Amino acid sequence: MRRFILIAVPYLWLVALFLVPFLIVVKISFSSAAISMPPYTPTFSLTQGWAGIENFFSQLSVDNFVFLTQDDLYWKAYLSSLQIAAISTVLTLIVAYPMAYGMARAPDEWRPTLLMLVILPFWTSFLIRVYSWMGIISDQGLLNQFLMWLGIIAEPLHIMNTSKAVYLGIVYTYLPFMILPIYAALEKMDDSLGEAAVDLGASRLSSFWLVTVPMSRPGVIAGCFLVFIPAIGEYVIPQLLGGSNTLMIGKVLWTEFFSNADWPLASSVAVVLLLILIIPIMLFQRNQQKNEEAGR
Repeated sequence: MRRFILIAVPYLWLVALFLVPFLIVVKISFSSAAISMPPYTPTFSLTQGWAGIENFFSQLSVDNFVFLTQDDLYWKAYLSSLQIAAISTVLTLIVAYPMAYGMARAPDEWRPTLLMLVILPFWTSFLIRVYSWMGIISDQGLLNQFLMWLGIIAEPLHIMNTSKAVYLGIVYTYLPFMILPIYAALEKMDDSLGEAAVDLGASRLSSFWLVTVPMSRPGVIAGCFLVFIPAIGEYVIPQLLGGSNTLMIGKVLWTEFFSNADWPLASSVAVVLLLILIIPIMLFQRNQQKNEEAGR
């Protein structure tokens, strides 16, 4: 019984804070927009008995999902979000892997300090950190002033309100999520394996590609999922750094909810986004399960 209670607590937590809200969003996605409060119809009520329940389900429709396939804005936003998230994940991996490798090869007494430096940005508000990049990369920001002072450029670089700024913001924001799992995988690796490869005739580079990289693959996969999944639905970074020219599904979702007050259409956008994310989430869980089984 105690084991059942221990397992039931997190499941009840997930049901209450994820499954129930998700079912509400799914229900709203099959509703129709209305000038009322709440701004959709029909609303579910048990006061009318079984006839009211039948009337409720008879008014649900898939018109919102059909509309998503007919309007180019939405599928372009999904594709743009997937592209930006994928490129940002690759860039984050390129930056994070050398840092994680250096941390794993650092002396033991330095590793806690290096870990603290990686986690240190989380002590500051996420919004403040994004706003700080606006002051750095704007046309009159610190970066352009410094480069012009050095004489490298003659006129300011236009980085704000471009996709480059979005990539920069995502890489900076989610970099710790990539570093930490890669570091955890590299830190557990036996250094004698690489030394054995060198003793058998492999070069340092070959030893790195044939031994170190495969051994760190679980951390790389976990880090990529931890960056890719939230980056698809990112809203704050594209809104503040990307401007109106950056099309991402998070911005479209916010516009439908708060500007257009079209909750049914916004809910259908959110449901489709979640269905897209289910694939990498399932792959991530499968990878985690394989790692746990291998650890046993």
